[in-house]
Amino acid sequence: MVDEQERLLPIANVGRIMKQILPATVKISKEGKQTMQECATEFISFVTAEASDKCHKENRKTVNGDDICWALSTLGFDNYAEAIVRYLYKYREAERLKANQNKKNSSQGKLEESNYRNDQLGKQTEGPAPLDQFRAIEKGEPSQAEAS
Repeated sequence: MVDEQERLLPIANVGRIMKQILPATVKISKEGKQTMQECATEFISFVTAEASDKCHKENRKTVNGDDICWALSTLGFDNYAEAIVRYLYKYREAERLKANQNKKNSSQGKLEESNYRNDQLGKQTEGPAPLDQFRAIEKGEPSQAEAS
């Protein structure tokens, strides 16, 4: 029984998904959750096995989202495949935007850091006045500080 429970989806997650789609007043029996748990696990295993076989034939070790979409379509779940293809496209687009935003933020941070360093270096070189602004004081001649 323990081995079977390990291969099944967590029943709490299955129950939560079921509750999301049903009206708030509806209760779900333990038996109903267990039945759905077994069906959902079997469905996922069925589709994944088909996608895995495709990958094996193509000498690939990683099953990706496109393989799952292909498997759904091959197994006759075209409606699911179409929905997953749309989701996968939106997911990848969001990931691309996030990656571009991270790149932009990273380069913006480096630019700001570089500007800060340049400003600091500029302040350091602006410190002393050029030597031509000073006049030599002869020995015995009062300085401006003493003259004032």
